[in-house]
Amino acid sequence: MSFIINILSTPAILVGLISLFGLILQKKPVEDVVKGTVKTIVGFLVLTAGSSFLQTGSLNDFGVIFNYAFNMQGVVPNNEAIVSLGLADFASDTAYIMCIGMIANIVLARFSRLHYIFLTGHHTLYMSAMLAIILNVGNLTGPMLWISGGLILGLIMVISPALCQPTMEKITGTDELGFGHFGGFGYWFSAQIGKLFKDKSKSTEDVNFPQRISFLRDTTVAIGLTMTIFFVVVTFVAVVVRDGMSDPTAFFKGETQTHWIVWAITKGLSFAGGVYIILSGVRLIIGEIVPAFRGIAEKIVPNAKPAIDCPVVFPYAPNAVLMGFLVSFLGGIVGLFVLGGINKALIPVALILPGVIPHFFCGATAGVFANAEGGLKGCLVGSFLHGLLITFLPAICMPVMGSLNFANCTFSDADFSITGIILGNIAQFVKGGGLFAVCVVLFLLPIIYNVIMPKKKEA
Repeated sequence: MSFIINILSTPAILVGLISLFGLILQKKPVEDVVKGTVKTIVGFLVLTAGSSFLQTGSLNDFGVIFNYAFNMQGVVPNNEAIVSLGLADFASDTAYIMCIGMIANIVLARFSRLHYIFLTGHHTLYMSAMLAIILNVGNLTGPMLWISGGLILGLIMVISPALCQPTMEKITGTDELGFGHFGGFGYWFSAQIGKLFKDKSKSTEDVNFPQRISFLRDTTVAIGLTMTIFFVVVTFVAVVVRDGMSDPTAFFKGETQTHWIVWAITKGLSFAGGVYIILSGVRLIIGEIVPAFRGIAEKIVPNAKPAIDCPVVFPYAPNAVLMGFLVSFLGGIVGLFVLGGINKALIPVALILPGVIPHFFCGATAGVFANAEGGLKGCLVGSFLHGLLITFLPAICMPVMGSLNFANCTFSDADFSITGIILGNIAQFVKGGGLFAVCVVLFLLPIIYNVIMPKKKEA
């Protein structure tokens, strides 16, 4: 079982197998099968390397030093942290839910109108762990827990991409690629905000730079310079303003030979390097997975679309990526102060600190989606409101996590929070067989709709 879970939770291997299967179904020659499979796996490994480089390096460091510089205290939403706690007690349940959920995903893609195969393995694992915890509170155990969780997981795996698909087609210019990341509601929300500015603003990618600063049209240069400035300013506040230069290197965990200015410049440019690695991996994946997936679409699930992780949209609007991240992070800061006011004046609420990792990956994606619908203005407003959204939703989800004995922990991305709020509250009132029946009915609804509702006639 552990071997199977390792495969299913490793995006590179999972997507590589999907590519292999699709190419075989198309009866491609051996050399094409090998080339397509290997390049797909390598592309995902490159993407993963870039993401890890960012998360464990510049993104994490920026979040830590920002909170230190401005003396912020509260809860930082983190998917990995809460999942690691959940797996301590629900590892086997999570494994079964994940396996059943992926089968349920294929069933829904085949027999409903939501033709999406969700390929983001680590998010599938995270959602499986969350469902195992929540449904256990509803007195479900063993096979009933596994089946209920798997059906709900399969349902979320097609609903989230479906929300994003109309805007996804505008971003990519094709209907052959879906979007698979459990922040889908947040991206849909930012896209709807962007529509308010339709035809009122040019795209972020059409911004005209004066000749002397035309170098900013290069994505790597623009991101590198912008993040370097941010790192220098925040590090200045932490080291010079707060510490009074008493020991300008003490904050950096033993890096006593590194001056804070050099540290800040290096981290800012490292951020740009991480993004460059991610974009390289995405280009490699798209070039292989879409053609390979046609075999599955033709033979097993008609019109199937591979739903891939959020960096897949980054190459289509690099300026929106940077703007979306920064503005979403600003929204998180504003949201923190709003929550602080509510906590003092109205009711006790958790103070949600702006996590740099969710605001980068989710905020940047929200910027791309909002830009596709409303250009530069849509990107700015949509990303800002998205930043507020992923601040307020975790705060609302906190009481649910607390009731599940996960105090001071919550998920960061929108779909996790919404699922936790809705299903968590249902599980506290509907127990056992009743909760199992609710899960089964919810899973069957898209299939029933497909059977009884007339389909639109193609023009």
